[in-house]
Amino acid sequence: MDYVKAFLIGGLFCSAAQLRIDKTKLTPARILVGYVVAGVILGAVGLYQPLADWAGAGATIPLTGFGNTLAKGVREAVDESGWIGIFTGGLKAGAGGITAAVLFGWLAALLFSSRDKS
Repeated sequence: MDYVKAFLIGGLFCSAAQLRIDKTKLTPARILVGYVVAGVILGAVGLYQPLADWAGAGATIPLTGFGNTLAKGVREAVDESGWIGIFTGGLKAGAGGITAAVLFGWLAALLFSSRDKS
């Protein structure tokens, strides 16, 4: 049942993004940034974590989950370190994912060569 819940929520996020791409003039980059910001806002007010607990990877893997991770990291760092946590919390919480993205991007650049579509 966990797989079904993850598929449903992840699919809803992807479908909503695809509809925005098809029906609006928003670029995919703006839609993705909007997802991160939505995750930060929903995580900051405490609405995203119950969804993430229910849907599992369907809510934590998309970019909204990254935004929630940033909000949670800032909240925890502010509790530990005070106001300096506003600047350090998001980076500390997202460091693993950011490092993995940079590392795998670098490996892909080494292993594959780009070429024109034509």
